[in-house]
Amino acid sequence: MVALLATCGFTCAEIGERIPGLKQIGGSVIVSIFLPAYLVHYKLLPVELVGSISDFWHSTKFVYLFTACVIVGSILSMDRQALITGIVKIFIPLGVGSVIAAIVGTLTGMAFGLSAHHTFFYIVIPIMAGGIGEGAIPLTLAYGEILNTPQDQIFAQVVPAIVLGNLVAIICASVLNQLGKRYSRYSGQGRLYDIEDDVLARPIHTSSAMVEHIAVAGLIAISFYIVGIIVHKLIGLPAPVAMLFLVVLVKLTYTIPPKLENGARTVYSFFSKAVTYPLLFAIGITTTSWADLMAAFNLANIVTIVVTVFTLTTVGFFVGKWIGLYPIESALINTCHSGMGGVGDIAILTSAHRLQLMPFAQIATRLGGALTITFAIVLLGRLS
Repeated sequence: MVALLATCGFTCAEIGERIPGLKQIGGSVIVSIFLPAYLVHYKLLPVELVGSISDFWHSTKFVYLFTACVIVGSILSMDRQALITGIVKIFIPLGVGSVIAAIVGTLTGMAFGLSAHHTFFYIVIPIMAGGIGEGAIPLTLAYGEILNTPQDQIFAQVVPAIVLGNLVAIICASVLNQLGKRYSRYSGQGRLYDIEDDVLARPIHTSSAMVEHIAVAGLIAISFYIVGIIVHKLIGLPAPVAMLFLVVLVKLTYTIPPKLENGARTVYSFFSKAVTYPLLFAIGITTTSWADLMAAFNLANIVTIVVTVFTLTTVGFFVGKWIGLYPIESALINTCHSGMGGVGDIAILTSAHRLQLMPFAQIATRLGGALTITFAIVLLGRLS
């Protein structure tokens, strides 16, 4: 199955890179996700193949291994002071962007004939809710209880906006990457800060990692995720976020020796380069619905979703610049707030060639999504 996913994933990525026009807006990522979704929807792939990939995906939970290795590897490769400062600072563009995007998105929907209630609660909020599993499902369950409406009916209304919002976010990320190449002063090339200000997320510079250090670093990443799962069972904090905070704590207390930090960096590099596109292909097969994407294709929905994601990204760019972040990286963190949860973060950051931002993207997606859901539920309860 690994060989199959690797062959199909990198083939799709290569196709996307060779299509004129599409390659400039994240073609490799778009094709890797949405081509398999299209083939599944129209039954152009053997049922046995789709079933085998789906079984592999759900039984191995491979996306969690990928997330753990990328988050742990990237955090352990950062400068300690820059790490904690970055976590604190990203909430400023994220918060400002969320508020302005919600207002502008709602006004846009109203301008195209949609009601303010429908636009805000069924389009704008789902886009920033943190994906399907940890976003749309708890959101629509709460909506159903408040409105006394079956949850599946509400779920069917909000999912198309999430899927199309993720596609728009992928395109925005690719455009930001192109912008960073043209105007290098706006880009940190995956770093949040300027090195001259001593706040750059600096990589660890040590000798080449030995095989045993790489193996131990991989086991450390898996162990952190297992602890994250336990924390989730105990207090309800999402496992990736719990893992993230634990790794930050370990990094700040110098618990992990430099040789293992270097091994973690190698693990991160391997997963980001060798595993991303096979993973995106599996995401297209198992979790991306072509029907949901097509359901969002009417003028009012498209414009509202595009404006919401674009506003969130643009505000992140300018507010990030204002507080001393690299504008491209700050905008990308905001863009991830409009993605399909963890899998959306992978697709968006891959499109921008900045997977090292995954820890900050997870904060934007998980915590930002949780706060968005909480606010929407409280507001809907007061209005009902």
